[in-house]
Amino acid sequence: MEEKKPQAPALEPLTTAQEIAQAIEAILFAAGYPMRYDKLGEVLGLSAKDVKTMVKEMAEHFTEDGTHHGIQLLLYPTACQLTTKETYAPYIREALGIRRGGNLSASSMEVLAVVAYNQPVTRSFVDLVRGVDSSYAVNSLLDKGLIEAAGRLDAPGRPMLYVTTDKFLRVFGINSLDELPETEALSVAAAQTDGEQLSIEAEASAEEEAPKDYAEPVDTEETDVIFERGAEPIADEATEDAPITEETNA
Repeated sequence: MEEKKPQAPALEPLTTAQEIAQAIEAILFAAGYPMRYDKLGEVLGLSAKDVKTMVKEMAEHFTEDGTHHGIQLLLYPTACQLTTKETYAPYIREALGIRRGGNLSASSMEVLAVVAYNQPVTRSFVDLVRGVDSSYAVNSLLDKGLIEAAGRLDAPGRPMLYVTTDKFLRVFGINSLDELPETEALSVAAAQTDGEQLSIEAEASAEEEAPKDYAEPVDTEETDVIFERGAEPIADEATEDAPITEETNA
């Protein structure tokens, strides 16, 4: 006979919008990490859509008189999070004795910018825009959870496509990619790279169609080295670290 799992005691229903808003604020404050709208709805007896609508209204409360608040409510497609404002990060670190750390190198910041403004992109696209091998920086950003794989490009070799993550939005304190500052430099570089990328893909396609008895000449004295995850960084990685925004629990 199977044992019945003990049921959690039923929560007292919240009857007013103000009580629900206060409950959401309390949950987000205690969590310190993004909470999904469907999870909040499950606890509060609401649909995810209703919770998202209410959270949007709550977020306006923090922006209407923003000078009076040291915290902000960030909204994501499927979740929301209560965080401190970047302005007060130095004071928070000093008060809590938090050491600085987790900064990104200049090369990682470059790769992150290329991905953020042109996503989804392949690693070869990033290499062409930067003019150097970016394998180490890409792996580093994957390990930090700032970018992630999002399928493969329908092209010869089916290279992996990369996009930024929700953690990227949290770290930089923005709600969506639409809030990224406008820049022309990356757009121009990307436009120039598109033509080069098409040429490379065409060459790759032509190689696949070459006769089977054809052998591409190989330089046996020296070959290119691709750094795998965990290998030592390439020379361009050892640049001066560039700080990024650190999120801190309110």
